[in-house]
Amino acid sequence: MAAKPRPLSPHLQIYSPQLTSMLSIAHRASGAALCAGGVLILLGLLALADGFESWNYFRAQCGTWYGKFVIAAFAAAMTYHWLNGIRHLFWDAGYGLDIKRTYATGKLVIAAFLLLFALIMWLGFRSTQ
Repeated sequence: MAAKPRPLSPHLQIYSPQLTSMLSIAHRASGAALCAGGVLILLGLLALADGFESWNYFRAQCGTWYGKFVIAAFAAAMTYHWLNGIRHLFWDAGYGLDIKRTYATGKLVIAAFLLLFALIMWLGFRSTQ
């Protein structure tokens, strides 16, 4: 007699997202976004090396609404990944691994990210208006 296949655990129909899992997923996504942003930085350096015409075209693209959106997304990914990476460094040293501190530092990362990202956007885009 063949056994019934068992469902995956935790099953998606009964799983409720937790702060720790969402922050982990966001950390991985921000790392992937940083890789994509690195390619854009490389394109900017190549445009700079190619001469004034290529560089001015690259700068003009950065000044459009979608260029500013990409710059803001890259800044958001870098800010979050950096702050959550510091949290991971403390975990690697053995600090803050209990559930109470894990949630407290997770909330701290979110609050620090929102404040720091708002400051970066304010400082970065205030002179371009």
